[in-house]
Amino acid sequence: MEPVVVVAVLSVVLGALIAFIFFRNYLLKQRSEVQTIAKPELHSEPKKQSKPPQSISKKSHPKSHSHASDKDSNKRHHPLDLNTLKGHADSVAGLCFSPDGHNLATACADGVVRVYKLEDASSKSFKFLRINLPAGGHPLAVAFSDDAYSIVVASQAMSGCSLYMYQEERPKTTNDPKQQTKLPLPQIKWEHHKIHDKQEILTLTGATASYGTGDGSTIIASCAEGTDIILWHGRTGKVLGHVDTNQLKNNMATISPNGRFLAAAAFTADVKVWEIVYSKDGAVKEVVKAMQLKGHKENTGQRIHFTIYKVFSLLFMSAVTWLCFSPNSEQIITASKDGSIRIWNINVRYHLDEDPKTLKVFQIPLHDSSGSALHYDRLSLSPDGKILATTHGDITWITWSPKPIPLGNERVVVLATASVDKKVKLWLAPPVNSS
Repeated sequence: MEPVVVVAVLSVVLGALIAFIFFRNYLLKQRSEVQTIAKPELHSEPKKQSKPPQSISKKSHPKSHSHASDKDSNKRHHPLDLNTLKGHADSVAGLCFSPDGHNLATACADGVVRVYKLEDASSKSFKFLRINLPAGGHPLAVAFSDDAYSIVVASQAMSGCSLYMYQEERPKTTNDPKQQTKLPLPQIKWEHHKIHDKQEILTLTGATASYGTGDGSTIIASCAEGTDIILWHGRTGKVLGHVDTNQLKNNMATISPNGRFLAAAAFTADVKVWEIVYSKDGAVKEVVKAMQLKGHKENTGQRIHFTIYKVFSLLFMSAVTWLCFSPNSEQIITASKDGSIRIWNINVRYHLDEDPKTLKVFQIPLHDSSGSALHYDRLSLSPDGKILATTHGDITWITWSPKPIPLGNERVVVLATASVDKKVKLWLAPPVNSS
């Protein structure tokens, strides 16, 4: 028995030694990888010395196409690349054009909201309002309210999420050129704190209540990373409605252009749509469930067969990542992790249990190195409904100008994109064949 005991003891000791060496090498490797990933941050572009903090200021912004250096002139630009809005000190998380298209608001992780005055898309400099949020707040998203002088900002702080509505005084007409160049300082008109149970706000979108008896005011939808969505009155900050998607986790939500429908993309393959019902006086009466878009499927080429995780894996691989409405509010376009885009007709009599119909299905032409299908992260449809802009990767937000904006002696429709590279770019809409 003693030799057996000796062998057993030696086996345990050797096993422990091998395990120690294995985990030591593994931890060293992980540590090395973390250090390797962190190195690029140490060599990032140094920040310029900033002026003393101000709540709001006016600055000019240099155009990206400046020929100040040979390096810039040697860069190749896409033929549709109009301009680059620099000046952000961190990743830009949100964008929004004003209803007239003349202002573009950006939400940056540096804690500042900037409202650019787009007098000419090809300008070498842009005036902008600099709005510093209350201490500790970081802007997540922005949405204009009733006009170009009112903007709603979603902010994240240690205590949770907040909404602020800033309103800029309309400039007074004067013959003094110096007075005309002064930009009035926006003031906070309303604010709400610790909303969405302190969960992060993913999207903030607005639409004009023009359907039926809607009074024409702006309705704002804030979508949290949990399952809840809140509707707000843009001008007063009053809560108009609250819905729960009951789909584990939201990806985004948006309101149709006419203010009739609210739709949400979440963790599952189904899209839920609610109708915003207006009373005779134009106010929001209630928000009721209208329909559900069913059709996206799990990616059968990537099924996971582990029993415990199978259901959640299939749900994850079929989740709808983004959606957008058509300009007439009668269609919805959805992008899913099943590798497809679907166009839906929602102009149906859902009160009579008529289901929305799939009009067309497109396979997303993106694949990874192993040949597996990739998905689009964001969608945005041009105001005329002819051009669908899509993103995959580091683009954090995309949005079209609702109306043509000045470009020299002409007016053009522009697509704005934000990214983790601290830049906001303006793109010219490509020509579209009439056929």
